[in-house]
Order: sequence, then structure tokens, then C-alpha cells
Amino acid sequence: MDPGKSFSAAEEEATDSVSTKPEEVAAYQSSEAKQAKLQSMLAALLDDPILADVPRKPSLADVDTLINLELGSAMRLTVVKLDGTSFDVAMLNTATVKDLKMAIRKKTDEIEQEKMGHRHISWKHIWDNYCLTHQNEKLIDDNSVLSSNGICNNSKVYFSPHVMSRVYRKHSRRRKHRFFHGLNRKM
Repeated sequence: MDPGKSFSAAEEEATDSVSTKPEEVAAYQSSEAKQAKLQSMLAALLDDPILADVPRKPSLADVDTLINLELGSAMRLTVVKLDGTSFDVAMLNTATVKDLKMAIRKKTDEIEQEKMGHRHISWKHIWDNYCLTHQNEKLIDDNSVLSSNGICNNSKVYFSPHVMSRVYRKHSRRRKHRFFHGLNRKM
């Protein structure tokens, strides 16, 4: 600070360098207050027993699915794990097996996060070694619609051990042979 400058001039210079005008500060504080009020209202709503099936941090798709569930264009499925425990997921009536797998992944990650904090689950390993079944029918085709497999509202879907046949394997041996093809030639 220059000794010749007055205190108010130095103050003005500091506020100009930071560029915090009183209007900006007031707008920031009001938006911060609105955000805090919104968060407290959302927390109070989610604590309501009627809204117990709404996730803690709902996405627009979650809310849309729950609305469709109330309107009858979605279904609630119970997923039974190998240890006998279960959880519910809500799916649209037009959902595929792949959509169900994604919902199971999301719900499981949410449950694990609540219980134990961050924990990595290898979903590739799970879907390579286990599959979903409904009435002893394996749901292997990811593109099949759930309703075409007889799954409707309040159905139970089970995890069961599964060994993929070579027909369903995604990686072929062709790539390996292509790589080593040039090494077998005599020079």
C-alpha cells in the first residue's frame, strides 16, 4: 500500500481487483440461501414414509419411472440375490433385460454406498458367471423385452450361476490367430 494513498482508496482498489460488487454478493447469498432451502425441503420430503421408494439423489429418469409406476405403465420387480436377500427395482413395461441389469447395478451400488462407503464391484465378472432367471428361465438375451419373458408387475427375478457357452462369448479366437499368423511363416 502506497503511504500517500488514503485507506478508502486502497479499499476501493482491493474490491476492484476481486470484483465483488454488493449486487453480486447479494445475488450469490440469495442463490445460496435458495439452494439450502431447496435441499432442506427435499430432505424433508424424502423422509416422508410415502416417498420411501424415491432414491436419495433422484434423477429425472427415476422420478419418471416412479410416476409411470403409479400410472400403471411401469412395474416393480423384486431381485433375489444368491444369499436370499432381495431388493426392489422399478422398470418401465417396455424395458429390456439390459435395462434391468443397469437398474440392478445402480440399486446395488446405491445400497453398497450406504452401507460400506465406496466399494468396487466387477459387473463384467458378475454377468460372465451369473445370470438372471424368472420361473427357471434364463434371461440371457440382453435385447429381449421383459414382458416377452413373462415378467410383469410384482414378479421375482433371481440370480443364478451361469456358464456361457462358446456361442455367446463376445471374444473370438480369431484375433489371436490373426496376431500369430505372420509368425508361422518360414523365412
